[in-house]
Amino acid sequence: MGSCAAVQALAVAWAVAALYPVMFGATPVEALAANWGTRALHPLPGDVTVRLLRDNGFDKVKLFEADPSALRALGHTGIQVMVGLPNELLAPVSSSVAAAEQWVLQNVSSYISKFGVDIRAVAVGNEPFLKSYKGKFEAATLPAVQNVQAALVKAGLARQVHVTVPLNADVYESLDGRPSAGDFRPDISGLMVSLVRFLLDNGGFLTINIYPFLSLQADPNFPVDYAYFPAPGSPPSQASVQDGNVLYTNVFDANYDTLISALEKHGLGAIAVVVGEIGWPTDGDKSANTANAQRFNQGLFDRIIAGKGTPRRPQMPDVYVFALLDEDAKSIDPGSFERHWGVFNYDGSPKYNLRLANGRSIAPARGVRYLSRQWCVLRPDASPADPAVGGAVGYACQYADCTSLGAGSSCGNLDVRSNISYAFNQFFQAANQMKGSCNFNNLSVITTSDPSQGTCRFQIQIDTGRHDLAVASSASAAATSVAAVLLLALLGLVI
Repeated sequence: MGSCAAVQALAVAWAVAALYPVMFGATPVEALAANWGTRALHPLPGDVTVRLLRDNGFDKVKLFEADPSALRALGHTGIQVMVGLPNELLAPVSSSVAAAEQWVLQNVSSYISKFGVDIRAVAVGNEPFLKSYKGKFEAATLPAVQNVQAALVKAGLARQVHVTVPLNADVYESLDGRPSAGDFRPDISGLMVSLVRFLLDNGGFLTINIYPFLSLQADPNFPVDYAYFPAPGSPPSQASVQDGNVLYTNVFDANYDTLISALEKHGLGAIAVVVGEIGWPTDGDKSANTANAQRFNQGLFDRIIAGKGTPRRPQMPDVYVFALLDEDAKSIDPGSFERHWGVFNYDGSPKYNLRLANGRSIAPARGVRYLSRQWCVLRPDASPADPAVGGAVGYACQYADCTSLGAGSSCGNLDVRSNISYAFNQFFQAANQMKGSCNFNNLSVITTSDPSQGTCRFQIQIDTGRHDLAVASSASAAATSVAAVLLLALLGLVI
């Protein structure tokens, strides 16, 4: 996820709130919102990605940073944009209004005025109050929000562009498991009240990231059915939570309403709350597969399209699905699944069928161009027991994405030869099939026969060089640095 780290608090239940009465019944919608992450060695070109968004009815998108290529591609498209200010910039922006003004000028004002980008929000930080950060960003977050707001006012953009802070669900809790007992985490309660009050007073909104998958992934005893939205007519999960006269049948509703209860306890119930990240990965963990992802996301899409909210807020808020595309250069510190959250594969092809409004299916990306139809594999006459194989595979996976090889993953059942070939090919594709990139100490060979088998897909990467990419940073700073290291490694590739 942007920062998909910490495990979600076990969500719970609630009572119907007077502030959002049942008369606010659900209103069907056809538009969708998505997170567009750019930490990929071969990012899907901006024009192709924007066409993918529009073909599938996404009219809102969230960027984790002001990626130039993505922003330029979004110009004059009618897609509303939330742009992120990364955590590493919180300290400088919090300490200087001038720094905030410069950031807004470069990353908001210029894209609106020069490129016609419909920027509607600035997400200041990303889950800055995570417990695992041990308070690292707590002091800087509210001052950074205040300075960004001041910069937007000075730029004459405060009516169009609103400020928010995406937070992880660990900022609130319920001690007895009922959503109606929700409150902010004691160590940050005062900070949360001050932050939300400022957002409310200045026309901002709150953004919360909710991950039922992480609840399931972190706790082997977590009730599986409770992680998903119940199918129409099906009996509720045995783990459903009774809270007064309301029965919570899934973790999303309970989690979201726990936050609403916390806000109401502090007189902040009028704040709009957007879901900034929610989704299900398809690889890198035993619970991360296409069947589970399809089950979860279809339930989510059905709720969004129907406009069905939660008991405390019956109107579904904006929900940014995480994520649009897989990202093979993301950190895997939280788990190998981090690179596999996309509803679409790296190349914009659907991973599984999803029904959208009016029963139509999601559409694949159009206009994608690939590298040559060839793969790098272990030579037929090479022995998997060759002493050089271990080092070669380790080298390949150091610079390319091998997370699909893990136990329980899509390529976890390959035999030894195919396992080695998969690693070689990942490196070969990541290196743009460059001459010398399939030269693992004479252990490898290039083939034109697709070695894919079963659930394991041997990739052919996107040819990004055939597209007009005005800015080379569309893969983000982190991905670009990985690519640079990879290319430098190739210069002396002798294993």
